[in-house]
Amino acid sequence: MLDDLKTNLRAAIKKIVNSSGIDEELIKELSKDVQRALLQSDVNVKLVFEITKNLEERSLKETPPPGLSRKDHIVKILYDELSKLLGNETEFSFNAGKINKVLMLGIQGSGKTTITAKLSKFLSKQGYKVGVVGADTYRPGALVQLRTMCEKANIEVYGEEKTKDSPQIVKNGLKHFENSNLDIILIDTAGRHKEEKDLLDEMKQIVKAAKPDLSLLVIDGTIGQQCFSQAEAFHKIVPVGGIVITKLDSSAKGGGAIAASAATGAQIMYVGTGERIDDLEKFSPTRFVGRLLGMGDIQALLDLAKRLESEADDVRLKRISSGKMNMDDFYYQLEEVTKVGSLKGFLDNMPGLSGMVKEDQLDQVEDRVQKWRYIIQSMNKEEKANPDLLNASRIKRIARGSGWPEHEVKELLKNYKNSKNMMKASKGRQMQGMLRRMGLG
Repeated sequence: MLDDLKTNLRAAIKKIVNSSGIDEELIKELSKDVQRALLQSDVNVKLVFEITKNLEERSLKETPPPGLSRKDHIVKILYDELSKLLGNETEFSFNAGKINKVLMLGIQGSGKTTITAKLSKFLSKQGYKVGVVGADTYRPGALVQLRTMCEKANIEVYGEEKTKDSPQIVKNGLKHFENSNLDIILIDTAGRHKEEKDLLDEMKQIVKAAKPDLSLLVIDGTIGQQCFSQAEAFHKIVPVGGIVITKLDSSAKGGGAIAASAATGAQIMYVGTGERIDDLEKFSPTRFVGRLLGMGDIQALLDLAKRLESEADDVRLKRISSGKMNMDDFYYQLEEVTKVGSLKGFLDNMPGLSGMVKEDQLDQVEDRVQKWRYIIQSMNKEEKANPDLLNASRIKRIARGSGWPEHEVKELLKNYKNSKNMMKASKGRQMQGMLRRMGLG
């Protein structure tokens, strides 16, 4: 998703991280690099200049809090400014004990019917009982497409092939589902354009018939910053409670779409990231910016940091951050990562493992970490405390005990040493810096 923006922003940050010192020239260079990256992703020019102006001013004027390096502080300022651009971290709550009606809006070709099916599956996986009403009477095959996709998720779709009266179909569909013990009904409507007066008038009738609890506007991510005028036009007809952005997997203009949508004041709630019915995810500005900047899944890191704090294992943390960690400590880190449940987010920031994970390799890496846990469990106390003892015969014994070949044991040792050496070289700055960027160091 948004690979060019990711690459360009990370390259900009790398210049700061790898520099021997921070001066005004370097900050201005960072500002220009960020400017270029955002403009190439079709983010609105005015917003781009606002962000980079704030980035430059804050980086030059603000004094980092005690214990936080100036480099880390600048990265955090960039993170703050990009997060601000994308709106607040809020969430719509579906009310228990009633049927929540969700109206799906959008122009033709935005991917609304596909998103309706994806959202029905997404919500049902969260434990909601979902039904769908197909009220797109304009596009041939819309109802068939909706039923075919929803069948995969075992979701019932109500529709009427021979009726062209969309508001009536909505009324009939709601009546059909009223005693079915559902939590949520999604209502798919015909795509319309902001200039099509008849279709917009019909939308008013559908709104009157449905009395929706939430109206979701589906927007094609490939149209970039044009999203703003589109969202604004729909908002005049029906209050838009949330936005879903589709086709982010292939779009160079995705940054523009997200920024423009956020600027409407309506919350971006979901993003479609691919063709499959499962390719839909909840949108979180925090996580999204974290991914763009290569800071992993920030929320998972926050959770991990809190857990580390609450366990108050100061001796272990001091040992890890000073580069004196043993295999027990390495195992402890792996255990913490699996508790957090966001392996990629942590591995991207863990010394010795950073950059090792590609999006399509995550499953293999998770398998590898699982192997490492078994291998460490097969070591005796003495070996865990001092992994330098591991000679050829010990490695052979550990491989037999863990059920994995010797080269896997050697791979683990290699990564353990990398992590330890990098910690030692930086005296823990990398791990501490990672947490400090989140305001926890």
